[in-house]
Amino acid sequence: MTHQPKSQQSKTQHSHASRRDFIRDSSLLVAGGAVVGGSLSLARSAHAAGSDVVKIGLIGCGGRGTGAAAQAMNTHSSRVELVALGDVFGFKVQQTYRGLKGRYKDQVKVSKDRMFEGLDAYKKVLESDIDLVILATPPGFRPQHFEAAVEANKHVFMEKPVATDAPGVRRVLAANEIAKKKNLAVAVGLQRHHEVAYQETIAKLQDGAIGRIDLIRVYWNGQGVWTRQRRPEFTELQYQLYNWYYFTWICGDHIVEQHIHNLDVANWLKNAYPVEGNGMGGRQVRKGPDHGQIYDHHFVEFTYEDGTKLFSQCRHIRNCWNSVSEHAHGTQGYADISGGKIYNTSGKLVWQTKGSRGGHQQEHHDLFRSLAAGEIPNEGEYGAKSTMTSIMGRLCTYSGQKIKWDEAINSDLKLADTDAMTSFDVEPPVKPGKDGKYPVAIPGVTEVI
Repeated sequence: MTHQPKSQQSKTQHSHASRRDFIRDSSLLVAGGAVVGGSLSLARSAHAAGSDVVKIGLIGCGGRGTGAAAQAMNTHSSRVELVALGDVFGFKVQQTYRGLKGRYKDQVKVSKDRMFEGLDAYKKVLESDIDLVILATPPGFRPQHFEAAVEANKHVFMEKPVATDAPGVRRVLAANEIAKKKNLAVAVGLQRHHEVAYQETIAKLQDGAIGRIDLIRVYWNGQGVWTRQRRPEFTELQYQLYNWYYFTWICGDHIVEQHIHNLDVANWLKNAYPVEGNGMGGRQVRKGPDHGQIYDHHFVEFTYEDGTKLFSQCRHIRNCWNSVSEHAHGTQGYADISGGKIYNTSGKLVWQTKGSRGGHQQEHHDLFRSLAAGEIPNEGEYGAKSTMTSIMGRLCTYSGQKIKWDEAINSDLKLADTDAMTSFDVEPPVKPGKDGKYPVAIPGVTEVI
């Protein structure tokens, strides 16, 4: 998969339909699954023909989901209205509704009968009269929800990462192929692809600004994120869903949930994915019951097919050196990719971008502008494969083994059966011991493939 600048980065299919007609018609499946004349031509009868309103639903009412819905409503290519909300926790639905209604009074049109809670809330949002769905639950559920959204003929914006294990990645890739056949847009929240500063810098490097690139360094070193304590009324599954960041089956570990951004930039620069990796990591400071089972530090050495090395660090430990950045070293210079700066071999600054940032908002501007223009962007493949890069890194650190891409992506090790989670009484895939602590991967012992 080749990553390209914004104007070319997603394969598009064009239609001469009107803005609303196109968005409406392209998300309908012709009876029997046939595509007529390269586009889908039935209209959803519940919609008024010629309307420029794009109706969206949100599945996952946390901070990122609420932010993504707001950013969608900030776009101007079409009028965007939020008409359905869903989350496993009802109080989160209410929080999101109150927060967005106060800011977007005329665009938030979520009636009480379109506020859904529970493990089946995603189904009810998809059954609503929406054109596009935002998928922003914890990533362990992303493959299941994305597959359902495609089956329901909805355009999709889904947050990264798109899975937490290899079977989930393959499920997303398969559903993405169906989305292409159905003319459904698929956007993924790897927002750096939509920042002009990154686009310009990557383009310069791909054009040879620092010669042959031999080494890439990427970092997500910070102090960590929130923890959420167990509530007395929670079942074990409810608790893990609430404190989701600390459970590998639902989060993927922070190398997958956060560090994917930096690894994706390296893949974008290389127009490729690593063929193997090895690494190390562990839990040095986060060891309590509320810290679940994930590591607090990872280091991975990835290797691309041409021999280029990618050194990857991510850490959640206070009072340490912090950096969220990407860097490239070549035969003729060095680049601070995240800073948009290029230096020669003497360390002199020779180029600096003046391009814009603000990718979280820009990715929604780009998505809705594309739809309004009759284009169908699809970011599903690089979203899935950069997710797989992150997962492969975790497999390396959890096992202590050198792992190849092919054995990683073809692994049948499934972390959780989310489809079977139909009630909060279902037992989660991991449970605490008598000391209240959860099983943690041990390099040299834990099998990951």
